[in-house]
Formats: sequence, C-alpha cells, structure tokens
Amino acid sequence: MKSKIYLLLFYILFIFNSNLLSDENNKFLKVGLLAPLSGPYSEIGNSLLYSLQLALEEINDKNVIIVPRDSGFNDEKKINSAISDLKSSGVKVIIGPIAYEEFEQAEKFSDLIFISPSNISPEFSKNIMSIGISLESQLIALMEFIKKKKKTKTVLMYPKNEYQEIIEKKLKKVNLANIKIFKYSPNPEVLTGEIEVLTNYSQRKRNLELRKRMFEDKEDDQSKKELELLDQLYTLGDVNFDSVIILDFGNNLKSVLTSLVYTDVRQDKVLFTTINQWFDESIFYENSIKNLYYPSVNYKEFRKYNIRYFEKFKIYPNEITILAYDALGLIYYAWQKNGRINSINNFLFKNKIKGKIGTFSFKNGKVIQELDIYKTENKKFVKF
Repeated sequence: MKSKIYLLLFYILFIFNSNLLSDENNKFLKVGLLAPLSGPYSEIGNSLLYSLQLALEEINDKNVIIVPRDSGFNDEKKINSAISDLKSSGVKVIIGPIAYEEFEQAEKFSDLIFISPSNISPEFSKNIMSIGISLESQLIALMEFIKKKKKTKTVLMYPKNEYQEIIEKKLKKVNLANIKIFKYSPNPEVLTGEIEVLTNYSQRKRNLELRKRMFEDKEDDQSKKELELLDQLYTLGDVNFDSVIILDFGNNLKSVLTSLVYTDVRQDKVLFTTINQWFDESIFYENSIKNLYYPSVNYKEFRKYNIRYFEKFKIYPNEITILAYDALGLIYYAWQKNGRINSINNFLFKNKIKGKIGTFSFKNGKVIQELDIYKTENKKFVKF
C-alpha cells in the first residue's frame, strides 16, 4: 500500500515539476538564426545577425533571446549539425534557412519551426514558412495596378534560362486570364530580333515608308506638313498590346527595355512594368525608359531601416536582412498572442500583420505580401 502511495506522490511531483519547467520555458522566447556566419557568404550571415540586433532593440523585451548558428551554404553536414545544436539549446522556432535548396534538411526536423527569408514559395511547407517577396505577391500587385490603369492587353515576358521552369510553375498558380506569354533569349543579339517579331516591327516600318511615299512627290502645303510629321516617326501603327510585365533584373532587364524602345513601342500608350528591383538606383541611368513601374516593399520604411542600420554598424545591409527583421517581429507577435509557439499553425493569423516591408496576409496556408507600386521618375522612386 505504502509503495503505491510513494509511486502516486512521485508522479504528482514529476508532473508538478514538469509544469513548472514548462512555465519557466514559456517566459523566454528563444529564436534560432540559421545563417552562413563563415565562408564566402559570411557577409550575408553577419548582416542578418546585425539586423536581428536592431529588431531586438525595438522589441525591447529581455525575455527574447537570439541563438545564432553557422549553417554554411548548401553544406548538408553543417546545416544538420547547426539545427541539432539549436534544438538541444531549447530553440523551437528558427529564422532560416536562407536558400530554398536547404529546405529538405530543415523539413527533417519536424518538431521545429522555420521562418525563411526565401522568396521561392509562399506556401507553408510542412514546418517551414517563407516570408520573402514571392513572385505570386508581386504578380497579384501588378495585375491590380494594370487593371487600375485600364490596360487590357498585357504581355508577360521572361527569359529562357535556368529559372524558366520555376517561373512557369509559379505562373500556373496565379490567375493570368487574357495574358500573353513571351519567352525571350538572354542573349542581347538574339533578343532584339525576337522583340522585333513581338512588336511587328518590320511591318510597322514598312507602313511608315509606304505612307511617306504617298506625299514625297506632292508640293501642296498639306502634303509637306504631313511628310514633316512622318519624318519624325520611326514606325507607323500600334503594337498589339498595351502593357508589359518583364520578369528580369539588372543588365538583362535593361536589354529588354532598350529593345522595346528600339522597336518603337510608345511609352505614352504602353505601360512598362517589372518585378521588385529593391530600389536599384542604376535603373535611373537607363535613359530609354521614362516611367518603369514595379511592386516593392515600403520605400519609406526601407530607407529608415537602412539609415538606422548604417548609423549602428557603419555599413549598409544586404536587402534580405529586412526580411529577418520582420521575421523576428512576426515570431514575437505569435508568441505574445498565443503564449507559446507549438507549430506552424500558430502563424495562421486571421488579421493582416504590418511589418517593415509591408503588410502580410495569411490565407489558405500561404503568405502573401501586400506590396506598394513604385515608378522611376526623374531619378527618384515615386509611390503610385
């Protein structure tokens, strides 16, 4: 009888102590950082760490603790060791991994939660949530903008390169009714010829020459005026689209824009749009385009973040670090709201969440950012 009583007391004390330990653990929010803190990508990793330091200062809660671990880059052994170490340190939720290729390793740790800055997939993937600026979020913002501008014939353009398959998978998940798809060569010499076909350039050039011949031998004032007007044109006739979405970056984007202007696509009639450029000022010097629109994070908040980061660390941050900043805020919000974080489902918020990069919404197991539309104008970024 006594042995049964001792056994019962043991279980009561065990449960009581376990609950005390659980309550004690819930007082602290341990957040892991999985980043390349050494090697060729250490600059990005350290920039992420600095960003979280800024976020901690703003949260101003001593019960929030960051536990960083070096994951290397696409190093299976190192990332597994780093995650195991974070788990043994009592970490439940981790910011990272950065690369989509590392998701497979993270998924093995099904009892941990990963908030990744990757932009490849907005869907919750088992125990991983990506908060990068996804192509889906950008296309949703662009399609709404194009609709507001009352454009009805859109051409979506992207290069035939190693990202083509990923782009095409994403396009299937977005409603792109009445959108024409145009794939082009990343080789600038081939590209120009392809855009000439898209814009029916040769025929429009012939239309102009034929029109000019009608007035060349006439001496009346009206004919001379008409000829003077025609001499100012490069082609005659409109293209069969009124807006373009170019899924490209850097010099490749500039080559596409140059080719469109070369083939006399009129900017007063055709709306030029592209995807997030992270406020790349080099686009200012692309003189062929007067107005180029794209969806992006909030420019005012992005500038404030960059300035604060520079004042603190005397260097400018990598763009991806603002995503880590928002990730910590998102984790802290979920922790405060639920009292603990047990699974990825704790991030299925009914309400929209405002962050530095913009506003997040969580629907149907995916993260969508509500992005602003900006345009380049007179060497400035202007919000639409």
